[in-house]
Amino acid sequence: MLFCSISLSAQTVIDDFDDEEEDEEEVDSLFVPMEDEIAVTDKEGNEELIEFPEAMTYDLDSLLNLYMSRTFLGTPGDCEMTNENPTYPKEEYVARLSRIPSVMELAYNDIVQRFIDRYSGRLRYSVSYMLGAANFYMPLFEQALETYQLPLELKYLPIIESALNPKAVSRVGATGLWQFMLATGRQYGLEVNSLVDERRAPVKSSYAAARYLRDLYRVFGDWNLVIAAYNCGPENINKAIHRAGGEKDYWKLYPYLPAETRGYVPAFIAANYIMNYYCEHNICPMTSGLPAKSDTIMISKDIHLEQIAGVVGTDLDMLRSLNPEFRRDIIPGNTKPYAVRMPIADIGKYIDLEDSVYNYRRVELFTKRAIVDVNDDLPTYSKKRSRFGRKSSRYARNRGARYKRGKSYSSRHKASSKRKKSSSRKKSSKKRSRRRR
Repeated sequence: MLFCSISLSAQTVIDDFDDEEEDEEEVDSLFVPMEDEIAVTDKEGNEELIEFPEAMTYDLDSLLNLYMSRTFLGTPGDCEMTNENPTYPKEEYVARLSRIPSVMELAYNDIVQRFIDRYSGRLRYSVSYMLGAANFYMPLFEQALETYQLPLELKYLPIIESALNPKAVSRVGATGLWQFMLATGRQYGLEVNSLVDERRAPVKSSYAAARYLRDLYRVFGDWNLVIAAYNCGPENINKAIHRAGGEKDYWKLYPYLPAETRGYVPAFIAANYIMNYYCEHNICPMTSGLPAKSDTIMISKDIHLEQIAGVVGTDLDMLRSLNPEFRRDIIPGNTKPYAVRMPIADIGKYIDLEDSVYNYRRVELFTKRAIVDVNDDLPTYSKKRSRFGRKSSRYARNRGARYKRGKSYSSRHKASSKRKKSSSRKKSSKKRSRRRR
């Protein structure tokens, strides 16, 4: 049974979350554009700016407008969510982090506290969304991580990478739930071209991310350095280690890391904290209705998702949500067979109606031509090229003048040669006559 769909307006979501009257300015302040960095003061009183991971700056509306959100997430039921965010002593945060069953080190410090405050405060409604959306994605993440025997707490990495938005694209082009860059995605077997981007495919990208994390751990042997390297690349971590004199402790490498990476591990620790202790901060998960069961079918022809939706009767937005890797709704099956996911109930229909699907609106949806005719009905006119090609007429005139000058010189040279030969013959004739005498 599906729960009521949520409104597209973030303001309406707030009203549904909290029935109590709220101060209008306080509520609106939750959704003004958020800064990309925070200021932290060190022990010596120096202020330092730390960048937030990009996903921590996403606005709530963009998350609520996703198809899965509109269709399968609903406002909390009996849970009473307010804007009140309780605070606790430092010792309580330390104790809670230590109680999380984790292989990874989830240490506490003032920087981690700032990120916990961010999630439990300004981002509390985004956390409510992510708690609901976790029902769709966490089982996929856990299965991929378990396959490669990795710590399951890494399943919260996409929280800070993409805020669980499979269509997320960063400022530098990182894409999908796990925010793969193009080169890294291809290195780990994800196909990317004009029609297909498997970085957006939840299952394939999760297994690729698990392999990448495994390989990074083989290099660094420390999980904090692994997730830091996942953010900024292993080359930057190696540079930081070199500058720090060989130290391999994330918190000692901290001053030598890129600005965003300095906030990356604290954000990861804070994400683990808030996904486990959201109730203590009056955050209620959005209710989730599970989608209809789906399965894949191999398609070996070029087919448009609109053709499947039009003939089989499947909702087009659902098909797009189930197959986010097809960038322009085209399945390039002529190139190679592709697995297409659709509701189980529709797979039998597709098999029975495959020919009809293939022919439906084909001319309209596929406009690229395989063969084209050249229009040769009208005669073509062309000027005969001069021996000087496309050179200017001035160049031709100059060249002709040089030719004439050369010809004149040649004539004079021939005349001089004739005179020399004539004089030589006369001299030789005189010599012969002298000898006879």
